[in-house]
Amino acid sequence: MTLEVVEIDLSEVTSSSELHSILSEALGFPGWYGGNWDAFWDAITGLVPMPAQLKISGWESFSRCLPGDARLMQKCLADMKAEYPERASNVVFG
Repeated sequence: MTLEVVEIDLSEVTSSSELHSILSEALGFPGWYGGNWDAFWDAITGLVPMPAQLKISGWESFSRCLPGDARLMQKCLADMKAEYPERASNVVFG
């Protein structure tokens, strides 16, 4: 069963490993999740059902602290929306 809304607060995230740990827990990735952007892509496009809506709070402070990870995360989520629209979350950055 797919969750309707998953909320993830990134306002306190200060490292890439912390980010992937939070994403993994919030989205229910398997224990062997690799904690990198290729693994994130594989997980969201085939390993777990994505929620109807993904609310990401703390985006401004997170993207200032980790701009590279912020760009890659946005790219993965946008690419999923383009390539797998029926399975992609509606993402709200706040």
